[in-house]
Amino acid sequence: MKPVIHLTPIFLVVLALTCLLIGPAPKAIGVLPVETVNVIYGFAGDEDGEYADTDLETDSAGNIYGTTVLGGDFGGGTVFRLSPTVDGWMHTVLYSFTGGADGGEPYKGVTLDREGNLYGSAVTGGSGSCEGGCGVVYKLTNSGGTWTQSVIHAFTGGDDGSGPGARVTVDRSGNVYGMTPTGGTYGLGTIYKIHQAGGAWDFRVIHAFTGGADGSSGSAGRMILRKGHLYGAATTGGNYGSGVVFELTPSGAGGWHFRTIYSFQGQPDGSFPYGALLFDRGGNIYGTTYYGGENGIGAVYELSPRPIGEWEERVLYSFQGGTDGNSPISNLVFDEAGNLYGTTSEGGLGSGTIFKLSPVTGSQWTETVVHPFQGPPDGAFPYNGMVVDQFGNFYGATVHGGDNDDGSIYKLTP
Repeated sequence: MKPVIHLTPIFLVVLALTCLLIGPAPKAIGVLPVETVNVIYGFAGDEDGEYADTDLETDSAGNIYGTTVLGGDFGGGTVFRLSPTVDGWMHTVLYSFTGGADGGEPYKGVTLDREGNLYGSAVTGGSGSCEGGCGVVYKLTNSGGTWTQSVIHAFTGGDDGSGPGARVTVDRSGNVYGMTPTGGTYGLGTIYKIHQAGGAWDFRVIHAFTGGADGSSGSAGRMILRKGHLYGAATTGGNYGSGVVFELTPSGAGGWHFRTIYSFQGQPDGSFPYGALLFDRGGNIYGTTYYGGENGIGAVYELSPRPIGEWEERVLYSFQGGTDGNSPISNLVFDEAGNLYGTTSEGGLGSGTIFKLSPVTGSQWTETVVHPFQGPPDGAFPYNGMVVDQFGNFYGATVHGGDNDDGSIYKLTP
């Protein structure tokens, strides 16, 4: 029997709403046979790790980094690395969480800094008044191939937030930014910055969500740092209660100005954004929503900047609930031809899909299914999007599937 997964309030909301959701009649969507998808690693559970709810990170040597929520030496999850070899891929557990002061249940992966160190967050462990701990932000320092874990902030569950389930952002100066879905002044989540000064780490909340026009429950997607501004999404709240996309601008003296640049309106617009944002070269933003769209089961959207500082939104694709999949909670990625790729957490053959949106004339997009996940030994339930390496290959993770149904890492070759 599978172990119980600790879920943050955001994930509990999703599960509750999913039980109430009744989708439209399935409609067949074409499947492209051009791309190939292969599982390159299947987690074995226990010490190896399991339940890979993780974004992936790659380095210049072709290594892939990520996290598993469970497993490891103490059952509290792992940070892992996959290294390419002549015979395939070598899996190495870089750190096993104890679930104690060092944290536990690390969702959504790790982020590399310029020195090759890794940063991430864990939902439980640490200290604070939360049952099982309020979570931590951690650093894995690489010293000649030896990795040492240190906690750079343990959440208290008070004004600083709790249950950090989002991947962190690291700037060129080594500052760390992230979000929590709960806690904070209003109990609805925070945006934070952690700065190292004189060997110590200084934690500061730069925005506390109120649940009003600014939204609530920061999404699980990593915030994007662009031209000194931070961009991200909050899953709920906003003018229509369906989530927002926001911008944070430095305002001097260490302060930040928060601005909502779009409030989702719900069906037929998007609703409940979970994944990270994606910018194109023209400054347009792309993302997915778990609900909304014409059929209420998810959408892909575009936000375009306007000269006066406003943003215009349009839905590029509404999922139909058939073989095209439904309920995306992932980020999107571009290929060299300008096509968008993403994943749906459900639908297809029942275990989620990889989809592709291709631009056509008249600013329209056409959707095709690249791969419907089939379950073991194939992957199953991709709760995250993909990352592109320097050669144009895409890599992603699934929380189940693989030979042992404990999660997998797959490679998509366009």
